[in-house]
Amino acid sequence: MAVTIKDVAQAAGVSASTVSRVLNNKGVISEETRKRIWDTMKELEYVPNDVARSFANGSARAFALVIDVVDVRAYANNFFNNTVFGIETAAHENGYNLMITNEKSVEDEISPVQKLVLGKKIDGIVIPISMADESLLEKLNDLGFPSVILGHLDEGRTETSWVDINNTQGGALAVRHLIKKGYRNIAFLYGNDKEQFNQDRLTGFSRGVSAGGMDVKQELICHGLSGVEDSRECVLGLLRQEDRPDAVVCGDDRLALGALRAAKAAGVAVPRDFGIVSFDNTPLTELADIPITSLDVDTFELGRQAAEILIQQIEEPETSFRQVLLSTKIIGRASTERESEEE
Repeated sequence: MAVTIKDVAQAAGVSASTVSRVLNNKGVISEETRKRIWDTMKELEYVPNDVARSFANGSARAFALVIDVVDVRAYANNFFNNTVFGIETAAHENGYNLMITNEKSVEDEISPVQKLVLGKKIDGIVIPISMADESLLEKLNDLGFPSVILGHLDEGRTETSWVDINNTQGGALAVRHLIKKGYRNIAFLYGNDKEQFNQDRLTGFSRGVSAGGMDVKQELICHGLSGVEDSRECVLGLLRQEDRPDAVVCGDDRLALGALRAAKAAGVAVPRDFGIVSFDNTPLTELADIPITSLDVDTFELGRQAAEILIQQIEEPETSFRQVLLSTKIIGRASTERESEEE
């Protein structure tokens, strides 16, 4: 026979309502009593009835992460996996379930997101910036429905919470590191120029170059690159120029691997004659033939903070919107480890 909340209350020497308040984290209850109740539940192997609790407190104890299943490349990577892990960790620690849902309906009718929201199947929602269109945000704001964006909105937009990596800081930090190592003619490679994080990294790169007393050379900036081979061809072209770069900042690890292969094909020594810095700090950069210096972006923390901000909005509806930028840090490796010309 299944253990009930009354059985727990009797064994712990408290009322059933006290056990309920502990389960729902409500009311003022001493730590001693709280611990005794949890210990009793563990001893009796009591499993709370989440469905009944949801009816009682009007909460689904769940929130959703929206994805677009059509864009496989955007989600089949370590960046996304680590972010989801961070979201799931915070959800678990706070007694919530995480649902992953597609933004687009197969039929041309109400979207799965709207069904979850209007059907009260979830308490809140996490939305990647690429999917945070104005119509969706307006609907959520009109409903007063808790939401958090992964990625940043315009600086003047204060009625929505968001969490993002400080990619502008990262771009500047990469250049600063290269300058300290004595590099002076620095190129920049990145992918889709419509992605906000790429634009932010380019902004940071440009600021770093200018702060170092150098000119930003458009002929040393390559965009629209989709992988290793694109990067290899691009860097080979740069290295054939008379005013060739002596270093490159790459928007991701695949572009950095392409740059490394180009340097090897051109007979250019890394790091003596050519330095390479990458974003994202995935295992690929560490395991390359010449380990690549990388900007570490804490995607786990990105997801964790997004979930915690969302949970606070769910549980404290009057809380203020929050906008958070997470700093990056440089992980120095062999691809830039030459002695500085300044030293």
